[in-house]
Order: sequence, then structure tokens, then C-alpha cells
Amino acid sequence: MSPHTIVARLGVSDTETVVPGHVGAHVTEINFIDNYDRLEFGLGQALDQLDVLGLVPGECAIDLALVAATVVAADTRISRETEAQDGWTREIEISVPVAEPAVWVQVSSLLQTALNFLTGDKWALQFRARPPSRDRLAPITENLRTAHPDCVCLFSGGLDSFIGAIDLFAAGATPLLISHYWDGITSQHQKMCAERMKARFAASEFNHIRARVGFPTDTVDDSPVEDTLRGRSFMFFALAALAADAMGGDVTIHVPENGWISLNVPLDPLRLGSLSTRTTHPFYMARMNELLTALGIRARLLNRYAFQTKGQMARACVDYEFLASYAKETMSCSSPGKTRFAKDESQRQPKHCGYCVPCLIRRASLLAGGIEDATPYQLPDLRAQVIDTDKAEGSHIRSFQLAISRLRHKPQSARFDIHRPGPLSDHMGELQAYTDVYVAGLEEVARLLDGVRAEPL
Repeated sequence: MSPHTIVARLGVSDTETVVPGHVGAHVTEINFIDNYDRLEFGLGQALDQLDVLGLVPGECAIDLALVAATVVAADTRISRETEAQDGWTREIEISVPVAEPAVWVQVSSLLQTALNFLTGDKWALQFRARPPSRDRLAPITENLRTAHPDCVCLFSGGLDSFIGAIDLFAAGATPLLISHYWDGITSQHQKMCAERMKARFAASEFNHIRARVGFPTDTVDDSPVEDTLRGRSFMFFALAALAADAMGGDVTIHVPENGWISLNVPLDPLRLGSLSTRTTHPFYMARMNELLTALGIRARLLNRYAFQTKGQMARACVDYEFLASYAKETMSCSSPGKTRFAKDESQRQPKHCGYCVPCLIRRASLLAGGIEDATPYQLPDLRAQVIDTDKAEGSHIRSFQLAISRLRHKPQSARFDIHRPGPLSDHMGELQAYTDVYVAGLEEVARLLDGVRAEPL
């Protein structure tokens, strides 16, 4: 168990000595320049796709993406179990070469606050000048601008982002969709949903930027990979900011996420770790907007669904019939690949498990939205039998049932519970709205679980 320092390098000319802040820190160097002299690990892929559209971001936006990718490397390749003293909180330092180190030093405290909150770790940040040969990382484009989007929209392949994009296109907007992925399952659903969207809104300009951002499993020596992945939204936001900066002007980045999961109040007092992610929490998004402003990137993150549940989003979708037809092609499951361990070979195709927290919220939202749930689930019928709470398929159901029971016995607790995942100090005038969406979200799941029996067997 030791602190880690991840040093991002920009090719063989990047030789400046980096002194770790912690004595005895495990140092890992990652070269972000590939054999074709372009940025690696998905960053070059994103820049190339923007370049095809005639869109070129500024160097500061590229630096933000490089910082985010370095965070992803640390977050996904440093094990909490083996590298953290308490089994959760890691001590991570990153050193990143940037175009204007003084600018990044000024925002380091703000960025540190955002990352500490997002991942639950202790982050330290070093910024140094890029080597002279890398003073420009943006491509010198020869392409005329062919894309004229009026906003950016995160597009994960999940149900919320599908609804968000539908609502924008149906209202006459021309969003530039931004996706990132690592596994093939996520990639497949993103492409599938995007193809449906492009066909549905054929009269609209349609552009979709997708980047495969990830790192080999042996990136950090002697450390197992980490599967909590709490830093992923920082990369998502950074890619969106990259695109927004390339578009020019003041750009809104739409973050379509239902307000209940954005708050993500833990189902019980012990679930303050991996089951209480903060990827779009209001406090975190406020810090990210401050960071974008401080960096001079003229983009603003906006979640138009901050006070709607997933079911309310589905029910109010502008193109409801289209959503109802293709909701089944979105992916919500926290780990659809786990079906590969199924005893029945016919069940080994990746699919929604049907019993994890995201799957239960998805099922509840489609029920609340009046949409027939044609999603193939590993556990299709929640009422067919008593579900064992000592196994994965029953533990989350039981946690929901206990949270629902506690809220009904003490409804006034809701106004305190909404503060448990993090501060809402940026939104003091909206506390009742956050309370309402929290209660409504639990009630949606309560309707789904009515009559479901979960207990130790």
C-alpha cells in the first residue's frame, strides 16, 4: 500500500525530471504520443474526428483532455483494495505537461476539490511546461468546416442520454453528440442508438464524436485494475469541452441525467463508496463549470433534468413513440458482461442483469413512463420466486426495500438525506425540488418492487 504518482509524457523529448510529492511513491510514466506522432489513448481519435468536421480546439482544451486522461489512467489502474490504507481512499498524484503551467497552477486547488469529491481519493497535482517540440498539439487542419452544431450533448448509450438527445433534436436543435467508451458492449449500444437517432432525424445535421479512452491493464506495475471507475465523468466532460471549444463561442454542454441519480443518495448509511457515485452531482458540476470559466473555455454544463426522475423523463420525452420503440437498445446495466459466467450457455450473451441498482431504476422508469419493457434481462421476472438477498441478485433489491421503508416511516428525513452524498450549497433555493425528486425516484422503484420478495435463503 503506497501513494502513486502518474507522470504523463509527451514523447521522447519530454525528459524533465519529476519529483514525487510523497517520498517512496510508486511512479508510473505514460507516454501519450504514439508511433504516428499523435496523441494516444483516444485523445488523438477525438481530435481526428473533430478535424474531419473542420473543428480545431485550442491548446488549453486539449490540456484539459490530457489531464482527464491521466486521471482516468490513475483511477482505473490503481487498485483501491491493494493500494489504499483503508481499502478505499487512494493517494494519487499526477504530473501533466501543459501549454501554460501558470494557468493550471492557479486552478489546481479548484481541480483538486472537484477530483477529491468525485472519486473519494486524495489528489495532488503537478503541472509543468510541455517540451518545446510539443508547443502545439492541435492539428493544422486543411478541412473546411462542415459541422455547425448549436450545442454539445453527452451521449453514453444509456436511456437518459438517449432521451436527452431525442428532446434536443425534436425541438429543432443540432447537438454535437459526444461519447467515450472502453468496452465493446458500451460501444455497440452507442453506435446502435446513434444510428436510430440519425435515421429518425434525417433532416437535421447529425455529427457524433466517439473516443475509445482507456489504458492497458498492466499500465501500473503490481496493481490490479480498479472497477469502481468514479472518475469517468471527468473524461466525459473534458471531451465535451474539447468539442465545445472547437465550435467557438459560448456553448452549452447538455448533461442528460435524471435528478435522482445525480443526487444518488446512498440506499443505506454504509453505501458511501462505489455504490454512491457522484458523476453528475450538483456540487461537482458547479466546480466543473467554475473550472471551465477559469481556463477560459466558453462552455457551460447544464442538466435540464436535474429535478426529474428517470420515469418522468421517459413520460415527458418529446418524441415519445420513438423512445418507446427503441428504449430497449439503450444500455443501463452496471456490468452487462457478467452474463459470460452464466451456467446456461444460451444466457452468456451480454445483457442487462435486471437486478443491479441501474437496472432496477431503469425497469422502474419504463414502468412509470408507460413504456413496455422489451429489454432482455438475465433476471426477467422479479416476482417468479423469492430472491436470495445473500446473493448479488437480491442484495440491491433488499437495500431499495429498506430505504423505501425508512422513508415511509419517517418521510421528513428526505430533506436531510439529500445532503448525504455531498453539499448542495450552490443550490440553496432549490432544496425542496431536490427533496421532491429524491422521494419521487424512490417511489418509482417502490412501484416496481411491489410484491417482490427478497430475503436470505
